[in-house]
This record gives sequence, structure tokens and C-alpha cells, in this order.
Amino acid sequence: MYYARTIEPVIKKISETFPVLIVTGPRQVGKTTLLTKMAETDRKIVSLDNPTIRAFAKHDPELFIQRYAPPVLIDEVQYAPELFDYIKVYVDREKRCGDFWLTGSQTFRMMKRVTESLAGRAGIVQMLGLSNDEIRGVHFPPFRVDIPELTQRMAQVPPMNLSEIYERIFKGSMPRLYENPDVDRAQYYESYLETYISRDIKDLSKVADETAFLDFMSVVAARTATNVNYETLANEVGVSAPTAKHWLSVLVSSGIGALIQPYSNNALKRVIKAPRMYFLDTGLCAHLTRWSSAETLEAGAMSGAFFETWVVSEIYKSYLSTGQKPPLYFYRDSNKKEIDVIMYQDGTVTPIEIKKSSAPKNAVKNFSVLDPIEQEPREEDVFSGTAHLKVKMGTGAVVCMPADLIPVDKKNWYVPAWLI
Repeated sequence: MYYARTIEPVIKKISETFPVLIVTGPRQVGKTTLLTKMAETDRKIVSLDNPTIRAFAKHDPELFIQRYAPPVLIDEVQYAPELFDYIKVYVDREKRCGDFWLTGSQTFRMMKRVTESLAGRAGIVQMLGLSNDEIRGVHFPPFRVDIPELTQRMAQVPPMNLSEIYERIFKGSMPRLYENPDVDRAQYYESYLETYISRDIKDLSKVADETAFLDFMSVVAARTATNVNYETLANEVGVSAPTAKHWLSVLVSSGIGALIQPYSNNALKRVIKAPRMYFLDTGLCAHLTRWSSAETLEAGAMSGAFFETWVVSEIYKSYLSTGQKPPLYFYRDSNKKEIDVIMYQDGTVTPIEIKKSSAPKNAVKNFSVLDPIEQEPREEDVFSGTAHLKVKMGTGAVVCMPADLIPVDKKNWYVPAWLI
């Protein structure tokens, strides 16, 4: 069964306006499946996962492009970075949009060569696993706390109860698990980790100790939805803090994790500077942290962290699926006041709290810490160059498990998690 992807119109538009389309993202999220389905009948399709074809591309890239003349889809192009200079020469000569469709699972290695060789010639999009909406067969715009829009969504999708959401969290977002229900989930993720570490990490990231890197992934998974502390991560795995920082950057650049930065404004004092880390596939995260079922996960100590991770990843994917950078931040200060998510767009700040319960009390109490950003800057701060940027506060939200969209007060709403 094929699941239609929200990103399809974005890919079509890039192919119509750039000579090179590059689709990046983790392994097995459906990049090749999507592009193969969208490809015209005359577009050649070639994969560098094949060692013979890979060797051909590396040793004679000019002849390779003659043999697989555009329009062409080259899968896993990061294995032959030698191709990029020849692709540049070709597109500069032909000046034809849509000639090259490239996919790559290794963003960190490939992007360096793209910026060197194909700047201005390539449109780049990032894909992740299936979103909750794609699994349900609907395609909404990126999530915003827009009550009329969310009210319309409620009429188009069936509600989900807590057990259904945790089944989704536990299963994760990999298309293979939904296209074939007979696939064993645990075996799938074990195989996924083996391929990711042996192929991507070992071959392209020069990680010397594969076992330590797998341990590091498990440690990061156990700390999803928490602030980054490189010393703690390093101590748990037995590596140096710089190594932990590098390894975390590898997870982020290969689409396994995301770092959400703290929201900053000169009007806000004592803001913690460390980013917050999230796993982007909750199924892989649950596998690494050894949860055996959705029921035990929902009742376990990490239940809230997984709920928050799922909500954040769904919001994150909703922006990537329309070719946009997710406008996501968070807030935590030295007084330990936190706001789980802050969306900052068009001069408007939207605070979002994420809670597993149906109608959490006092969930918006920390939103008031953002009040200073709406105030006019002081005259003395303007002259000293430290004036804050005055912004507007948007409608706040508590993403939780209510039966309906329900107002908390005049400024904030309870929003069902399954509407994200």
C-alpha cells in the first residue's frame, strides 16, 4: 500500500524551477519510493547502493552521466560525491530544469559537496517518516494555533484515544511498517540500526567505535525531550564531551534527531542557552529504550517524554512537508520555568505546552514569562543598543487529550493532540 506524501507538490515545484532536485532524509523514509512514483516514463532510475554501479560512478563520473543521461534519478548519491562537479558542468551547459533528481541518506557529507558544486542550481528538501496525517490520508497545512482552521480539521479526521496514540508512538513513522503489517517491528528496527551504523556511520562519519555509538544512540533516546548536556551524555557512554557533541550532530544531520533552540529576546532574562533534543521517530526511540509494547510505554516512566516527542515531531514534519524550516523554539530559565514549544513566525510568538492528560490544570501558568516581549523597549535601552524586539503574543495552546477544542481562557486553548 502506498501512502501519498504531503511534500509531493513541493518536489514538483522544485523540479520545475531547478536543474537539480535533492531529497535528503534518514534511510527508509520513502524518498526513492516517492520519486519513483512521481518520475516520468523516460526518467532513468539508478541506485548507488549497488556496489558495481557505485564503483562506476566514482571511477568515471563523466562516462556515468553519459550512460545515465538526464532526466535521471540517482539514489543514494552521497556514495559518489565525484559526480557533483560533472553534474554542475552538465546543468550549466544544458540549462534545463528537472534533469537530475538526487536522493541521499547522509545529509552531513552530501551538503558540503552541494554547497561547493551546486549552489544556486539545486533545490533541497528534507523528508522524514510518515506523519500522522499521511497515515490517515489527509494533507493539512503546517500546524498553527489557528482555532478556525483547527475546527475545520476536526470535521475531517476521526478522533484518536490515548491507546491509539501510543500505538502510533510505539510503531513509529517508517512507511514499511504501515505498507506491510506482517513486518515484525522489533526485527525491522534492529535491521535498521545495523544498516544505519554499518553503512552510514561507519562509511561516512569515521566513527571508530560502532558499539559505543549504538550505546550513545540509546542514551540520547532515553533523554528525548530534555535539554542537552554533553558532559552527561559523554560520561554515560565513556567518551569525551567533544565526541558526544560530534556524535549528536551526526544524529541530527542524518535526520534521526532534532535540536530545538531556546527562544531568545533581550527582554527575557536568565534564559538557559542549551538546546533541547528530540528523536524524530518515536518507534526507533522506543526500540532503543527497550519498551516492549504500547501499553507498557504508556504506563511507564517515559510516557510523558514520548508524548511530547511525538507532538513535537508531528509539528516539525508538518513544516518540512511544505518545504519550510520549522519555526520551533522552547523556553527555560534559571528559575526552572519552562514552555515546551514556542513558535515564532511573522513577528508573533505562540506558546505551546504539551501534556498527556485530558484537561491539565495550570498548564499555561508559565506563559506569563513572555509578557515583557510585548512591552515597548525602554528609551535608555534603545540608545544603548540593547533594546528588545517587540513582538506580538499569539493564541496559546495546551496540546493534550481533550474531547474537543476547548478554551482555557481568553488567550489559550486546549488542542487535541491528534489534530496536529
